[in-house]
Amino acid sequence: MLKVAVQMDPIASINPAGDSTFAMMLEAQARGHKLDYYTVGSLGLRDNVLTASVQPVEVFDKPKGEHFALGETARRDLSTYDVVLMRQDPPFDMNYITISHMLERIHPKTFVVNPPGHVRNAPEKILVTEFPDLMPPTLITRDREQIQAFRREHGNIIVKPLYGNGGAGVFFIEEGSHNLVSLLELFEQAFREPFMVQRYLPEVRKGDKRIIIIDGEPVAGLNRIPSEGEARSNMHVGGRPELSELTEREREICARIAPALKARDMIFVGIDVIGGYLTEINVTSPTGIREIKRFGGPDVAPMIWDAIERRRA
Repeated sequence: MLKVAVQMDPIASINPAGDSTFAMMLEAQARGHKLDYYTVGSLGLRDNVLTASVQPVEVFDKPKGEHFALGETARRDLSTYDVVLMRQDPPFDMNYITISHMLERIHPKTFVVNPPGHVRNAPEKILVTEFPDLMPPTLITRDREQIQAFRREHGNIIVKPLYGNGGAGVFFIEEGSHNLVSLLELFEQAFREPFMVQRYLPEVRKGDKRIIIIDGEPVAGLNRIPSEGEARSNMHVGGRPELSELTEREREICARIAPALKARDMIFVGIDVIGGYLTEINVTSPTGIREIKRFGGPDVAPMIWDAIERRRA
């Protein structure tokens, strides 16, 4: 039995039918592991001891509102746990970065999944740039002249915040549109970081595939089809998921990035592929495993725990 602490968003707010963290908790419970739950706001670092206000949690595969039960709250030293799941959603901001520094105080004695230092140093839209030949043409900057030159070169473009998630703030700027400067003004006010600009891939109409990689090996693909009139395919904004076999090109992409993932000991990763191009490598809080199982694909949660248990063995 492992003592497991789950760092996540408020459990009452999640949708258990589509939440990957919840699936991981169900599997841990089925294996007899002891589960505690806490949110990032309760973390405290004093005298180099990292604690959190944790609650014992029991999870049930039932509709929202009936999916969990909590025990009494107590402040615990997180170094006394075998495993901490770092599963709060982005945005990847200074709070996220600070939490990763705090969790490094206990890792790897307490095994944090995914490792906090590597998560901090390899956010989704940065790690992917190590593989420029696998990506669509991409620019990271907040310099207007560079962005306008990129647009003149490529025509239709996508502009998105560098540290966003779930499709939030992703804009499709068509060739000839007069909205680019207004959008950049908005981004300049909203974000201090550079922005990501990519050539628009019309193949996205056929889907944006999320490929789940466990311990360096691809295990399943979930294609997400954008709804009518929508450039984004994220399930958060109405993308329609469907199970999808991996193509030869997608397997080639997975094989190319596997050494980088293994070197960082990334256990649970989700990559995004559109039309044979790698667009993101999601390491903070990947999703999709509930949908994969629901559509007849493999049950990914046991694979995650097999990998974790190998580390703790």
